[in-house]
This record gives sequence, C-alpha cells and structure tokens, in this order.
Amino acid sequence: MGQRPEFTTTHWSLVLRASQRQAPGSEAALEKLCRAYWFPLYAFARREGCGPEDAQDLTQEFFSRLLAKEYLKMADPDRGRFRSFLLAAFKHMMANERRAASRIKRGGGTQAFSLDEQDAEGRYLLEPVEDQTPESIFERRWAETTLARVLDRLEAEYTGHSLRFEDLKLFLVEPKGTAAFGPVAARLGVTESALKSVVHRMRRRYADLFRDEVAQTVADPAETQEEIRHVLGVLGG
Repeated sequence: MGQRPEFTTTHWSLVLRASQRQAPGSEAALEKLCRAYWFPLYAFARREGCGPEDAQDLTQEFFSRLLAKEYLKMADPDRGRFRSFLLAAFKHMMANERRAASRIKRGGGTQAFSLDEQDAEGRYLLEPVEDQTPESIFERRWAETTLARVLDRLEAEYTGHSLRFEDLKLFLVEPKGTAAFGPVAARLGVTESALKSVVHRMRRRYADLFRDEVAQTVADPAETQEEIRHVLGVLGG
C-alpha cells in the first residue's frame, strides 16, 4: 500500500526545504501542512481571549507569513519539536501584534488558505469546556490532530478493501475489548476469525503510522518514543 504524496516529506524537512525559494513544490507542500495544523493555533488564540474574527485573522496571518518565508528563518530542528516551533513563533507574532498601536488589515490581502471554508469557530464551539491553560489546549489539539492524520493515512490505505474502513474503525477508536467481533462479523458477512485477522493487521499498521507521524515532528529519531509517550499522556489527561 502506497503512502499519499503529501506525507512523503517529513515536517521538519518540509519546513527547511520551503525556506529555499527555488525548491520545487515547496509552497504547495507547506500549504498542506498548514491546513493540517491550523486548528491547534486557532484554539490557542481563542483561549488567550481573542474573539473569533481576531483568532481567525491571527491564524491566517501566521501561516501567510510562514508561507512568505518570514518565519522560516526561525526554524531550527536543534531547538526541539515541530509543535514547539509553531507555538513559539505564533506567540511571538501575537505579542508583536498586541504591541502595535495601529496596523493595516492583517495579511496584506494575501491568504495562505481560507479558514472560512473550514468553519473555524463552528468547530471551536463544539469543543468541551475545559479548565486548562491555552498551552494545554494547544497540546491536546495538536495530539488530536496527529491522531486524525494517522486515521486519514490509514483510511487512504484501506480504499478499495473488501471491508469498509468505517466498519473497521471502531476497533481503533473504542477502548480495546469494548467492540464485540461477533455482531460486526455477522453484519459484514465474514467469519469472526477473518475479522479478527483484519483488525489485528490494521492495528499493527495504525501503530506503525502513528510512530511515523510522530517521528516527523521531532528533530532526532531517538526522541520519537519520548514524544509518543507525551502525545498519549496528553490524550489521556
């Protein structure tokens, strides 16, 4: 099963490559990355007290500047994790924006991509009420986004499979042992042992993709296991 094109370059490598103006396809690749990780930053801005329009403008402006290569010079894998780089750069921009007494409309008329199409505030309003810091909210949304990307990759690999991914996904998202194999196998018209075999392979592939996704956000592969523990800890907290 092949990997989708947008995941063939690691996040850090993609950011560093995008800083080279002549790199083929660098802006398009980075735009895909921005689309994947805009919501943790939007949620951070809202938790910091920004209204919906300001939070959307700030997030849009941040990625516009990132794509314009103003912030890429700050990218340094030796400083740590990719999410830490994004949040630090975003907070730096927010601080500068707050200090500005007056400014032209954010973005200068250029958009990296349309947040309106993604209904940022509608998604935010569905968030549970949580007594956490903006940084904690960002960490959790980042972790959830990472898992969502893993599920997207896995679903792409199961396109055309005899058993639909939607029918199998519950064995991933529900706590192990919660979903009964018998009723699902009967509904799908397969034996229970055949279903268990498919789910076993799917879980192994899910774990591989999860490790790969996390590994793309750290500078040193040796940090991958520690980052996995962190992501799981954030989700379990």
